[in-house]
Amino acid sequence: MKISTKGRYAIKIMIDLAENQKDDFIPLRDIASRQNISEKYLESIIKILVKNKMLLGLRGKGGGYKLVKNPDTYTIADILKVSEDSIAYIESFEDETNSTSSYKTIKMWNKLNSLIDEYLSGITIADLICEDPGNDYVI
Repeated sequence: MKISTKGRYAIKIMIDLAENQKDDFIPLRDIASRQNISEKYLESIIKILVKNKMLLGLRGKGGGYKLVKNPDTYTIADILKVSEDSIAYIESFEDETNSTSSYKTIKMWNKLNSLIDEYLSGITIADLICEDPGNDYVI
C-alpha cells in the first residue's frame, strides 16, 4: 500500500484547519507556513477538498479556507478517497490469471483492502487532534 504525498498532505491540511479554525477563514499561506509545505502544492490539494465539499473557500480580504463540518465527521478513508487517484490499497488484480490459486489470492487481497478501509473509516480528524497521549496514530 502506498499513500501519496497528496493524500498525506490532504490529511495534514484537514488537521491544521481543525486545530486552528475559530470563526474566521484561514489563509492558505498560514497553513503552508505551519505545515512547511509549498503554497502552490497545497493549492492543488485544497482545490480537490473544496470541489468535494470538505472545505469552504473564500477569496479576497479575510478569505481562506475552513472545514464545512465538524472534525469528528471527516474520516481518514473519506479524505483519501477524494485526494488519491485510486483508493485501492493493494494494486489491481486485472493481470491475474484465472487459476484457482490466483482466485484465492485475489480474495485475500480484497479482504486486506476491506480491512484497511474499515480501519481508516474508523479514524476521524477529531481522533487525530485529540490530546490523548495514548493516541498511536501517525501521519
